[in-house]
Amino acid sequence: MRIQRTFFSFVCLIVFCQQALLGAESKSKPNFIVIFADDLGYGDLECYGHPRFKTPNLNQMAAEGARLTQFNVPVPYCAPSRATLLTGRYPWRHGVWFNPAPDGGRFRSGVGIAKSELLLSELLKENGYATICVGKWHLGHDPQFYPTRHGFDDYLGILYSNDMRPVNLFQGEKVVEYPVIQANLTKRYTNRALKFIRKNQKQPFFLYLPHAMPHKPLAASEAFYKKSGAGLYGDVIAELDWSVGEIFKALKELNLDENTFVIFTSDNGPWYGGHTAGLSGMKSTSWEGGLRVPMIARWPGKIPPQQVIDTVCGSIDIFPTILKQANIKLPTDRIIDGKDLFPVLTEKADSPHTALYSMKGNALFTIRSGPWKLHVKQSPRRALKTQSKDWIDPRGPDGVTIIAPYEQAMPNQFPGLVSGDQPASMMLFNLKDDSAEQHNVAKQNPQVVARLKKLYDEMHAQVPDQIRNFNKQPQKKSLRQKK
Repeated sequence: MRIQRTFFSFVCLIVFCQQALLGAESKSKPNFIVIFADDLGYGDLECYGHPRFKTPNLNQMAAEGARLTQFNVPVPYCAPSRATLLTGRYPWRHGVWFNPAPDGGRFRSGVGIAKSELLLSELLKENGYATICVGKWHLGHDPQFYPTRHGFDDYLGILYSNDMRPVNLFQGEKVVEYPVIQANLTKRYTNRALKFIRKNQKQPFFLYLPHAMPHKPLAASEAFYKKSGAGLYGDVIAELDWSVGEIFKALKELNLDENTFVIFTSDNGPWYGGHTAGLSGMKSTSWEGGLRVPMIARWPGKIPPQQVIDTVCGSIDIFPTILKQANIKLPTDRIIDGKDLFPVLTEKADSPHTALYSMKGNALFTIRSGPWKLHVKQSPRRALKTQSKDWIDPRGPDGVTIIAPYEQAMPNQFPGLVSGDQPASMMLFNLKDDSAEQHNVAKQNPQVVARLKKLYDEMHAQVPDQIRNFNKQPQKKSLRQKK
C-alpha cells in the first residue's frame, strides 16, 4: 500500500512537471498583432508628416520602435495585398491578383484564396496559437474562403470592402447585422480585439486586425465625428489612432507588452482625401503613392526604440518575419518570396531583396532594386482622371444599404502629385534623388534599365499563363481556383 502511494505521488509529480513545462513554454512564445489599415496613405499619419491629422498613439509607437520609410506593397489595391501579407508570396503565386466583389463582374463569386495556400494563421494555429481576424477579409466571400476555414478560430467583420454591396457584418460564419452602421466599425472592431486579448492572455495569440478605415465610405463614431478639426478623414484617422492606443493600454495592463510583437501598416496607398507626403500617384496606380505605405514595428526589449529605417522591404516580409520569431519553419514545398525582416528592425541591416516587384491586373508593372525603380508598363498618376468634385460614387452612401456620412472625399481632393514627366513604359527613376518620380532618367542610365529589365523578365516568366492570358478569355468564364 505504501509502495502504491509512493508510485502514485511520483506519477503526479511527473504530470505536474510536464504541465509546468508546457505552461512555461506557452508563456515564452511571443504574441503577434498585425494592425492593417485600409487605403491609409504614406503621409496620413502625423509621424509621417501629415500637417493636420493628429496621431499621438502611433507617434508613441514609432518612438518606442521602428518607423520604416521604404516599405512597399506588391499591388496598389486591396485583396492581393492582404493575401501577400498572410502568405509571404507574390499575387501570381497565391492566385489572388484581383478584388473579389459580390456586386462585381468577373470576380463576383467562386473566387478567393485557394485551400492549398498556407496562411500565417494556419501555421500559427497548428503551433498552439489562438487566432482571430477582426475586420476586412477580402480573400473570398463564399463559404469555402471564410477566415474560419483558413486558420482563424473566430472572425468579426465584413468579408470585402465596406463599399461593396451587401455590407454584411459577419460573426464567425453568420450574418449578424445588415445594413451596417459604419460609424461603429472601428470601435466595434477594437472592442472585439480587446476581448480576444484578455481571453487569451495566458496563451500565445495572433490578432489580425484589418480595419475598414480609411477606405471609403469614411465613417467615425460619435466620439470622433467632427472632433478632429481636419474633416471627416481626420476624424477617421483620430479614431484609428485611438484604437491603437487601446490595444497598447490592454497589453500593458495585462503584462503582455514585452512579449508582444506589434506591426502597424496599410494595404496600399490612399484614395481621395488621403495624403502621400509628396509621392506621386495614389491607390490603384503603380507610382510610389500607390505602393509605398507607412509601417511601424514595436516590441520592447527586442526592437530598439526611436529608429527611422530607410531599408527597402515590404509587406511580403511579414509572413517569414513572424514565423521566425515564433520558431516555426517556413514551408519548403513552395516559393516564399518574403524575407526575414528582423535584422532590418533590430540592426538596420541592408535590404534582404535584390528586387521587389509590383503588379496591376494580370501583369507585372514595376521593379524596384535599391534606389532604382523601373516602370516597365505605363500607369496613370491618378484614378478617375476625368471626374471632379461633382462625381457621384455608385458605391457611395445611400442611407439604406450603405450607411455612412454623405460628405465623402471627392476626386478634387487628390492625395498625391500629378506633375512630372508624362507616364510611359520603361520609365526609370532614382528614388533616392527623386522620391516623387518626376524625372525619367532611363536614357542616362541604360545599363540600369537593362539590368532591371532582365530581372523583370525572369520574374515575369514565372507568372502562370492562366493569369497572363486572363483578359483573352471569354467574359462569361470566371477564374475558379482549386479547392
